[in-house]
Amino acid sequence: MKKHLLWLSVVVIVAIAAMNKQVREVIKPAKPVEQSVSFAVYKESNYASAIYNNTSAKVHVVIEKVSGKERKTVWEKTFDAQTLKDYPSLQEAMAQTVKVPNVFNSKEHLEVSYTLTYNSKGTELQMQNGVVVNNSSNNKVYIGI
Repeated sequence: MKKHLLWLSVVVIVAIAAMNKQVREVIKPAKPVEQSVSFAVYKESNYASAIYNNTSAKVHVVIEKVSGKERKTVWEKTFDAQTLKDYPSLQEAMAQTVKVPNVFNSKEHLEVSYTLTYNSKGTELQMQNGVVVNNSSNNKVYIGI
């Protein structure tokens, strides 16, 4: 009987040790990664008509790291206003890549939002848009003027 009790104790101890190792692996904190966000600013239409000569646009881009209800701005840039016809086409777009370090994919994601501000002879129109960025290494956002 004592022999069986000894073996049973050994089995229980080995089982507890194995479960403890599995629990530690599950609880092991995720490592942060670096995510890249690429975006391109370009004109979507042909603005060659004279009606667009006095119309300009500027672009304000913000990248935020979102975790639950908490938002933190990690990058922000405003592209100066220029006339619509001076913006490049998609093939020659103003492109930029931003690298965001320390993103925990399991509990955080990136959001890119941008505001287009059109100005035509003193009258302004603002348009806002945004994109939730996947947890991949290279994400692309196209901003058409």
